Amino acid sequence: MQAVMAKTLAMILAGGAGTRLEPLTRERAKPAVPFGGRYRIIDFVLSNFANSGVYKVKVLTQYKSDSLNKHLSRTWRMTAFLGHYVEAVPAQMRTGLDWYKGSADAIYQNLNLISDEEPDHVFVFGADHVYRMDVRQMLDFHLEHKADCTVAAIPVPIEEGPELGIIDVGPDGEMRGFLEKPKSPPPMPGNPKMCLASMGNYLFRTETLVQEIVRDAAKDHSAHDFGKSILGELHRRSRVFVYDFAKNEVPGMEPKERGYWRDVGDIDSYYQANMGLVDVDPVFNLYNFRWPLFTQSQTFPPAKFVFADRDSGRVGYATDSLVSEGCIVSGGHVHRSVLSPKVRVNSYSTVEQCILFENVQIGRRCKIKKAIIDKNVEIPVGTTIGFEPAEDRRRFHVTAQGVVVIPKGMKVG
Repeated sequence: MQAVMAKTLAMILAGGAGTRLEPLTRERAKPAVPFGGRYRIIDFVLSNFANSGVYKVKVLTQYKSDSLNKHLSRTWRMTAFLGHYVEAVPAQMRTGLDWYKGSADAIYQNLNLISDEEPDHVFVFGADHVYRMDVRQMLDFHLEHKADCTVAAIPVPIEEGPELGIIDVGPDGEMRGFLEKPKSPPPMPGNPKMCLASMGNYLFRTETLVQEIVRDAAKDHSAHDFGKSILGELHRRSRVFVYDFAKNEVPGMEPKERGYWRDVGDIDSYYQANMGLVDVDPVFNLYNFRWPLFTQSQTFPPAKFVFADRDSGRVGYATDSLVSEGCIVSGGHVHRSVLSPKVRVNSYSTVEQCILFENVQIGRRCKIKKAIIDKNVEIPVGTTIGFEPAEDRRRFHVTAQGVVVIPKGMKVG
């Protein structure tokens, strides 16, 4: 297996605009959005490949990629002596003057990366999902079935199928069709209450991938998208199989985490996924040291909690929260919240059900609830956020589920 892994290449699609995560993507690429306090969203897929032993990774970037490029160059340094790398590849317009027209076109415009590396198999994965996966098990499945292409899929309740890309699968696991948001989703084999949704993660035999990408590029009216343009036809002429992600296991995973996969493509889903991390017994456990999540190491001091003047109520403490390095909770209370590095919460303030990005400063006597506050924001003394919906909507971005979002560097008056 080690020899097979050495002949694989991973191509990570990280060029999407991420408009549904606005305003968090106003100044950064979607995969570079912080998650869980000290990680970036892209760290999850890259950690999966690193833990699985796939050490040749190309990250295809495009929109607002500066923060993502910096993160990759400063964090993801493989052993070049052994030919290992994680490399950011900006949109180069090698085939014309167009940006990437879709996920398939992104690969087409970078076919030189494949010809240079000469892999036997190519993983094509998205960059903006939160999950753990041992991709070696997907490769085993792919080789066992002598597949030209293997699509990773996750079982979802059949009533959710009309909102997703659903795969029609035969009893042997071979793909029979791909349906984009079908009104009547086909059930998965053996379970009529569930259907299989594409995760947007693919494994190709290299020859098949190149042939299909070139074929699609020649079609003027194609969407140049893997789901819509490639999968819809590929199964008719090639061996396409579906890998059930719910069967994937990683070391240290508890049974409840099996099949955990979150698309954090909009603010509300992003917020809920973060809030799940602070549960006493979370489904997705960051503290699985047998399958670590890698990210940039900081030289900040440990988190600090000061003042214990119970008579005046000036007590610095956090409950059911993730508090990153460099934070100071100075006489305030943090509850069910995620604090990125260098956050400060000052005396007599309460922060509840919040996500605070790096270097956020909460002044004294503030009351903040159900908010996402982006980097370098200073909240003035006595500010109240999250308690008066009409006032919040007048001043800030508020989601359908009532999450208040304050953009990076905003001057809060």
